[in-house]
Amino acid sequence: MHHLELKEALEAHYGAVLAEPPTLCQDALLVSLNNGVLLELRYPAASEYAIAWRWGDAQLRIDTAPLHRTLATFPNHLHDASDVLREDRLTHPSAEPWANVRAVIDAVLVDPLLQA
Repeated sequence: MHHLELKEALEAHYGAVLAEPPTLCQDALLVSLNNGVLLELRYPAASEYAIAWRWGDAQLRIDTAPLHRTLATFPNHLHDASDVLREDRLTHPSAEPWANVRAVIDAVLVDPLLQA
């Protein structure tokens, strides 16, 4: 699923919680939610992605850079608001991009810092 398809799916599925329409950039999709979360989705390939978001001063990111082999969810991992590296329990490289994006958005709509 390319960024344009993700944009269309986001508008159809999350229209009521979007602060504004998603913005397509050269290699990313910017999504602003009505709870103040701003997401940046980068999906160069189905199994390679970075999903970053800001909420206030906090910045979090899930990505698949194959750097942290000790984590059970390798290669995907979460950089939390304190920039601590954690296992990523929301996404999986073998899942469809839309499933991963939905999992993250559903989670950050409820708990932007993923503290629950």
